[in-house]
Amino acid sequence: MSLMMKIMEDLTPLNRVFCSRDYDRSIEYLRSILPFEVVSFDAGQDLNGWVIPPWWNVRQALIARGGETLFDGAAHPLRVIALSRSFSGRVGVEELKRHLHFDARCDDAVPYHFRQLYRSWERDWGFCVPRRFYDSLEPGEYDVVIETEEAPGVLKILEYTHPGALPHRIVLAAHLDHPGMANDGLSGCAAGIEVMRRLSGRRTRYTYCLVLHQEIMGAEYYLGRIGASERQNLMEGLFLEMLGTRTPLAIQDPPGGDANLGAALAHIMRDSGIDHRRGPYGSIVVNGEYVWFARGIPMASLSRFPYPQYHCDRDDITIVHEDMLEESVDLVMRAIDRIEASPVVVKKFVGSICVSNPAYDLYVDPGQAAFGDEACGDRMKKTRLLMELVPSLHRPVGVDTLAERVGLDSTEVLAYLERWAEKGLIDIV
Repeated sequence: MSLMMKIMEDLTPLNRVFCSRDYDRSIEYLRSILPFEVVSFDAGQDLNGWVIPPWWNVRQALIARGGETLFDGAAHPLRVIALSRSFSGRVGVEELKRHLHFDARCDDAVPYHFRQLYRSWERDWGFCVPRRFYDSLEPGEYDVVIETEEAPGVLKILEYTHPGALPHRIVLAAHLDHPGMANDGLSGCAAGIEVMRRLSGRRTRYTYCLVLHQEIMGAEYYLGRIGASERQNLMEGLFLEMLGTRTPLAIQDPPGGDANLGAALAHIMRDSGIDHRRGPYGSIVVNGEYVWFARGIPMASLSRFPYPQYHCDRDDITIVHEDMLEESVDLVMRAIDRIEASPVVVKKFVGSICVSNPAYDLYVDPGQAAFGDEACGDRMKKTRLLMELVPSLHRPVGVDTLAERVGLDSTEVLAYLERWAEKGLIDIV
């Protein structure tokens, strides 16, 4: 069994809600594999309205009638809604059903109820049950027990850094939460750890950082602690998610498309004939990448979404396949090789340059149809597009990535950009 599958097997059963005993166990387990730094935030650190939920653990949870247990809520992490309040009492069937949640897609699945993690000020007690169980409940009274323990929450994030020659950092991110599920969240963590292990001992130009965090909230707190100058060195990111199923790969680009790793992945898969999709943010999957966009950091994603077991207890170890994880890791490593070999453009000016000024002489003239100028060739149009793209660069961008965007050969792009570098407007590193 590979290390990736061992991680999946050991951590999938745990109740990895944001702040919990099992989340803490997961952290210590992963720190035994890589020397992660733990970045912690105590309860009460309000950030943009986000509130760190309490530390929470389920001791017991059941639904019984006539002394017989009908439903054991402790049998799977998804069976008790995340951050459920404690409750003990006898209730009628209608009242009980108001606290039961089922998966409308499948009669036998138990869904993931996560809303209270983000709204800890507005909490109720409840279970997630199969639709068949919900429908089988007969009129009468039922005994309900949900016993939980709570303490002030500490939001913990794992960070591991592989230093490079340049200060520019590329983040690989994944979700360590999602209790009791395998493909969603945890498969990305396992893949990210394997990428960092394969980078170990290797000399790289870029600094690579693996961040394992809670969805949305974890990223917000992680980025909120970083100062403006350090954040400027966060060149871009790649989100790794849902990578273990036998479903096609998908690349999702950030707004603007300036993600070198995402572009490199697309190039490699296209040239290798690997079945995949590519689309802008929101066209494939909506996750926490937008938190990074909000801080000005391009974050592409690599996933195998959609898959039928999403957000329910059918997302277990049986749907995760080692060869799918290995393919994903191999592609990321090949993409890293590609961007490591490509020169990178770092803009040194602010605003828009008058490129026709003799001091710069960088203008690409496409002609003017209104004056009867002969239509310029396709290569001229693409070089003109490159000219217009340079002022819009907010992060370092690889020459290969720019070449993909404008449809020119990398050598042509580099030749034109070297003229910008000669004028002191950009660095090519």
